[in-house]
Amino acid sequence: MRDIVLLKCSDYNVLKIENKIREGFELLGGEEFLKKLIPYNSKVLLKPNMLSVEKAGSPVITHYAFFEAVIRVLKDYSKDITFGDSPGFGDSKKVAENAGLLKVANKYDVKFDNFTKSVHVKSDESILCRSWTLAKAAYESDVLITLPKLKTHAMAYYTGAIKNQFGCVPGTLKAQWHTRMPNANNFCKMLLDLNKILHTDFAILDGIVAMEGNGPKSGTPYNLNSIIMGESLTAVDSTAVKLIGYDDPLEIPFLKEAYENKWDDVLEKDINVLGEKIENMAVKDFEKCRKGGSFYFINPTVTNFLRDIIAPDPVVIKDKCIGCERCLNVCPEKPKVIKMVKYKDKYIPKWDMKNCIRCFCCQELCPKGAIETKYSVLGRILNKNRR
Repeated sequence: MRDIVLLKCSDYNVLKIENKIREGFELLGGEEFLKKLIPYNSKVLLKPNMLSVEKAGSPVITHYAFFEAVIRVLKDYSKDITFGDSPGFGDSKKVAENAGLLKVANKYDVKFDNFTKSVHVKSDESILCRSWTLAKAAYESDVLITLPKLKTHAMAYYTGAIKNQFGCVPGTLKAQWHTRMPNANNFCKMLLDLNKILHTDFAILDGIVAMEGNGPKSGTPYNLNSIIMGESLTAVDSTAVKLIGYDDPLEIPFLKEAYENKWDDVLEKDINVLGEKIENMAVKDFEKCRKGGSFYFINPTVTNFLRDIIAPDPVVIKDKCIGCERCLNVCPEKPKVIKMVKYKDKYIPKWDMKNCIRCFCCQELCPKGAIETKYSVLGRILNKNRR
């Protein structure tokens, strides 16, 4: 049975968050636990969510005050702390500057790494993926602590502790993984393998203000008032999805893969929640990005025809689109499955859905939230009946 901590915190006051995190570590074993987690002279890598260039305090990224509170706790145990990420689009240093993370890091002598230096590694303990190119700073750290943001996700339903480490894959290589893994279940196995090879040691999830709706970039903030922390990434994520209204964690594809591959504990009966009770913190009005169930890019268990009517499609909101072509640029397929077509005085995307793998990179990184995922009428009926 895995211990995780669920804490209530209603705002981004640094001292309040710091005290909550210290309380969480006390529940897990206090000084003895921390010294085991972070041995003397360890190189610590903090991995916040730095998806894209956003204003400080945006629900798209890990909050700078949350980041500062974590540093204030950990600096007592290591003087060698680095943070970094490889965003889906744009320059990581600019992301860190805009987010307020770099200013905080400089205040505490925490180093920044842009994840451009990489190493090629192999693993014989993988479920599926044995060969990797990874950010050197992440792979060579002694302790990797992930600081994810609790958000909806058009592709993966939810993003948190497990998926956050996809940012340790440098730059455009992330897009290549989408193409290499057109089977979505394999993509989930890849995420598990990634965390195994990185040996992600601990998660402190920022759910004080979460994101609902059209996540992970274009949703809306939701005051969930929660912090979840623990060594088990699956237990942290399983608890998080219960808070936002998924009754069964196996509705989340990568948690289902973790359970079926005996990767780590997922079910409520196998998780010991310390601190607050889930039932006291769970909400009923959180707007999910997708309902639980089958997961698609391309599912080989159905015909292409059924796939096209069951799986959701990316859809452009024409009046929101500014014709920037970012969707076209981030599409991982070759040839591209998006072309820009004339609409009034601008160009908007049009998808070739016969060849689209439904990775939703276009939706994820649209700077204006102009792309959503939608089912056809028949798709909505079939998905409803299958649950």
